[in-house]
Amino acid sequence: MRNEFVVFAIVSILIILGLAFFVWWPFIWLFLLFAPIILLGTYDMLQNKLTITRNFPVVGHFRFIAEHLRPKLYQYFVESDIDGRPLSRIHRNLIYNRSKNETDSNPFGTQLDVYAEGYEWMNHSIAALDHREMEHHPRVRVGGPDCKQPYDLSIYNVSAMSFGSLSKNAVMALNGGAAIGKFAHNTGEGGVSPYHLKYGGDLIYQIGTGYFGCRSKDGSFSPELFKKTVESPSIKMIELKLSQGAKPGHGGILPASKNTPEIAKIRTVEAGTAVLSPPYHTAFSTPVGLLELIKQIRDLSGGRPAGFKLCIGNRREFISICKAMVKTGIKPDFISVDGGEGGTGAAPLEFSNSVGTPMKEGLAFVHNALLGFDLRKDIKLIASGKIVSSFDIFRTMSLGADACYSARAMMMALGCIQALECNKNTCPTGITTHDPERVAGLVVEDKKQRVANFHSETIENFVELLAATGIPDHRKLHRGLINRRIVNNLIQRYDEIYPYIETGSLLSAPYPEAYVYMMEHSSVDSF
Repeated sequence: MRNEFVVFAIVSILIILGLAFFVWWPFIWLFLLFAPIILLGTYDMLQNKLTITRNFPVVGHFRFIAEHLRPKLYQYFVESDIDGRPLSRIHRNLIYNRSKNETDSNPFGTQLDVYAEGYEWMNHSIAALDHREMEHHPRVRVGGPDCKQPYDLSIYNVSAMSFGSLSKNAVMALNGGAAIGKFAHNTGEGGVSPYHLKYGGDLIYQIGTGYFGCRSKDGSFSPELFKKTVESPSIKMIELKLSQGAKPGHGGILPASKNTPEIAKIRTVEAGTAVLSPPYHTAFSTPVGLLELIKQIRDLSGGRPAGFKLCIGNRREFISICKAMVKTGIKPDFISVDGGEGGTGAAPLEFSNSVGTPMKEGLAFVHNALLGFDLRKDIKLIASGKIVSSFDIFRTMSLGADACYSARAMMMALGCIQALECNKNTCPTGITTHDPERVAGLVVEDKKQRVANFHSETIENFVELLAATGIPDHRKLHRGLINRRIVNNLIQRYDEIYPYIETGSLLSAPYPEAYVYMMEHSSVDSF
């Protein structure tokens, strides 16, 4: 290919020079056409970084063009409505239609293979209820015995996404939607920005290992700065992040180039410096230390609900936390369980694909562990992990959650097209980029209403599903309502796949068989 290009270049130059010699002006366009190609090809042959273009000058670039276009072409022309990842076209259309208040009904029956392994469905009742007579926005009160300012949380809320990961317009639209729909907006670990506060939506202030918004100069937790941050009446709950589903056990670095004066002020760090978020907390090192920090946070915030978020990894570590709760009497007001299928703007592939317990297994385990230690009655559970539709909410709450988070669905309500460019600062919809022109394309006044519409329609459909079961109260959902096809004609209910354990069964031996090892190898003094 290199030899062919050399011949092509020489012949082209001779032809252009010959024609130009005899009749210059009519053929000047030939020079303008071929000169860039010849220059590009010459550069390709001389460079030594890309083998493809070195061996195949000019035409080798088509390989990179095709690679760039592949995700877009695949999404629109190749994948089926049910096979798209991370979210299928069916779910994406559902979100788009609900956010625009357009028809979301499904014509001509389901596209799913209801006899395929893994298909799930809920049990309805002949004695169904009239959903019009039921509560239209179910809520759950978060706040244990030591909480002075309990909060009535919507059963569906915006999951943690920081300003920095999201653009300012995206943050404002999410918060504006939360204000309209009366649901909560998790700030993410990047701190509380002015954009979180502008529209007055309820906030869950998340504190990560970097302690942004309450960080002292040496990177440790600052009680004084924390107390100052939570003075805002918009902050209703505080969530201490131990790990997240997209990259559990993984820290991060905010590069100096991205640490602008605005970001630095929000995160209470020094502008223009690289900032480390370690994979572990420096404010505690034991289960008892964790609970003492939870108590400190609750007290400093004036008694607001305080809890922690984690993706389940080593299960005995969570058992250690439960033992510490029993020993100290300190209990979080809520626990957020993130699944290993969680999403983020940027995470190493191995962490996204192969680290962390998926949400269903993690949630079932946490619910059971709290039951076993007789703690469940005082602690609310919030779950996250690809919860998009009303059935997702119904299934998750039947499994053990009191409320749910969603990140990607809320992003799609903003207009996300799943371009998979969240980590490149090139998001075409202005959601995960800080390019001023692209951010300006996201009109806050329009998108905040779409977020509110999506939430409202999804909750309304959840209420209809609840009515179909004949159960008037979402707090009475249970695992026996959900069925899963295991293989062919073998069907199991969720209470068979994820069996409950007896309340108080972990307070004294003999323990349930599945918990014996964890009980014997867990301690309040060490993770």
